[in-house]
Amino acid sequence: MLAWAYMAAEGRIDMRLNREGLKDREAWRKAGYYVPTYDREKLAENTRRNPEWIHFGAGNIFRAFQANLMQQLIEEGKSTTGLIVAEGFDYEIIEKMNRPHDDYSILVTLKSSGEIEKTVIGSIVESLILDSENEREFSRLKEIFTAKSLKMASFTITEKGYSLVDGKGNMLPAVKSDMENGFENPKSYLGKVCALIYERYLHGRLPLALVSMDNCSHNGDKLKAAVTAFAKAWTKSGIAEEGFMDYVNDSSRLSFPWSMIDKITPRPDPKVEALLAADNIEDLEKIVTDKNTWAAPFVNAEECQYLVIEDAFPNGRPKLEDAGVIFTTRETVDKVEKMKVCTCLNPLHTTLAVFGCLLGYELISEEMKNPALRRLVERIGYQEGLPVVVNPGILDPKKFIDEVVNTRIPNPFMPDTPQRIATDTSQKLPIRFGETIKAYEASKELSLDTLEGIPFVFAGWLRYLMGIDDNGNAFTPSPDPMLEVLMPLLADIKLGESCDVRTVITPILQRADIFGTDITQSVLGDKVVSFFTEMIKKPGAVAELLNKKFGC
Repeated sequence: MLAWAYMAAEGRIDMRLNREGLKDREAWRKAGYYVPTYDREKLAENTRRNPEWIHFGAGNIFRAFQANLMQQLIEEGKSTTGLIVAEGFDYEIIEKMNRPHDDYSILVTLKSSGEIEKTVIGSIVESLILDSENEREFSRLKEIFTAKSLKMASFTITEKGYSLVDGKGNMLPAVKSDMENGFENPKSYLGKVCALIYERYLHGRLPLALVSMDNCSHNGDKLKAAVTAFAKAWTKSGIAEEGFMDYVNDSSRLSFPWSMIDKITPRPDPKVEALLAADNIEDLEKIVTDKNTWAAPFVNAEECQYLVIEDAFPNGRPKLEDAGVIFTTRETVDKVEKMKVCTCLNPLHTTLAVFGCLLGYELISEEMKNPALRRLVERIGYQEGLPVVVNPGILDPKKFIDEVVNTRIPNPFMPDTPQRIATDTSQKLPIRFGETIKAYEASKELSLDTLEGIPFVFAGWLRYLMGIDDNGNAFTPSPDPMLEVLMPLLADIKLGESCDVRTVITPILQRADIFGTDITQSVLGDKVVSFFTEMIKKPGAVAELLNKKFGC
C-alpha cells in the first residue's frame, strides 16, 4: 500500500496542500507523508487528451478508495492517465475542496493497531461540476464522453441517487421534467448523466462501462434501470433517435457491471484534523455545505477494503487487479455482495446504528464495548445470517465476519458514528435483513421461529422512528426518504403510556418494500410487536430489554 507510517513533524514549516505547496516534497516526507513521485503535469495532460476513467460522486469513499487505487497504478507505471471526478449533487465540494487544493487530498489511514498512515493523493487531475446550465463545465463533460479512449464511468452517488421516485412512489419533479423535455437542459442527476450517454451514442455508439460502486444490492441493475427509463421516454417521444434504446440494451456497447465495495470512510474527524494541523499544514478546515455534506481536504478511513467487480468492460479498463481489485463473474459478485450486504457486515452496522442512536453512543466502536450489543451483533452475524450465506469462493464468510467483529468495528481510531450509519435505514432494511428472512422462508431446515436478533432490530428501528431516545429525550433522526411517511404513523405513541401497539405498527410491518416481506404473515410480526411494546414502557426500557435478551 502506498503510504508512509506517521512520524512527528521535524522542523515546522508552513505547508499548503496545492500544486505550489507540494513542490517541496522533502518537507512533506519529513513530516511523515507519502508524496506522489510521478509527473503530475504530464499525467494531467495525458488525461485531458485521452481520458479513460471519469467518476461521479466526489465524496469520501471515492477519495479514500478509488483515487488511491489509481494512484498505485500510476506510481507503478501501469497507467499514464489519472482520474476525472464530477459532482452532480453538491457543487460546493468541487468549488471549496477540490479546486482550492488543485484536486489534491490527504488520505489518513487509521489502523486498529494504532498506526496512522498519511498519503497525499494526486491521481485526481480534473474536477467538474455536473451542471447542464454551466456551459463550460457541461461542454467539457460532453468532450470527455465523446472521447474514444474513455473506458469507464463509475459512480458513488448513494443508493437513493438511482431512484427516480420519492418515498411515496411519485416521480421526482426534476426527473419528470427531464423525461418530458429531453437532454438539452436536464436538471436531475441521472438525467444529466443520460444526456452525456446520448452524446456518446451520437458520436458513433462508442462502447463504455457504466460502473456503480455504491454500497447496494445489484447496483449495476439500479443504474441500468434509471438509464433505460430515460432512454425509453426519450425515444418514445421522438426526442432521441430510436437507436439510442438499442445502444442502451446492447451489452457489447454499453455495460452495467455489478460490484461490491467495502471500506469505511467516516466524516472528517476533528482529531485527524488536529493531527494534520500539528504538522503545520494550512487550510485544512472541514466544512458543512448548504446541502449538509461534511467535506474536508482530507479523508480518514480504515485500512480494510474490498472491491469486487463483474468483468464486463466493452472498451477495456484500467489494470485495477494490480491494485487489489477482484474482477470476476456476475454470479460471483452476487454471492460476495449478498455475503457482505445481507449478512457479514451491513446488517451488523445497521444494528449498531439504530441502538447507538437510541442509547446515546457517539461512536460505533464504543458500542462494541457493551457486552449486550456485541452479543446482539454476533447473534445476527454468526447465528442468524451465516447459515444462509453462499460461500463465494474468493472470500471466506466466517473469516469476513471475524474481521468485522474483532478488528473493523471495534477499531477505536475509526470515528464512525451511529448517526451517519443510520442514514436512509428504510432503504437498507429489505436487503440487509429481508434477504435473510426470505432465505429462512425458503429453507426446509431453517425456521423463522429461531430468529431473535433481526426482529429485535426491527422493533428498535420503529422505536427510533419515535424520535425519542431511551432516556426520553428528543433527537433528530438521520435523513431518510421515508421519515415523513412513517414518523406520523407513530406520533400518537408516547413513552410510558399504554396503547394498542399492534394496530399502530401493523401498517408499517406489512410493507414488503421496507422489510423485504410482509412480516405480519409470520411469527416475526408477533415478535416485533412484543419487543416494541417492551421498549416503550418507560425510559431505559430499551437498554433493559437489550440486557435481558442478549446480556451476560
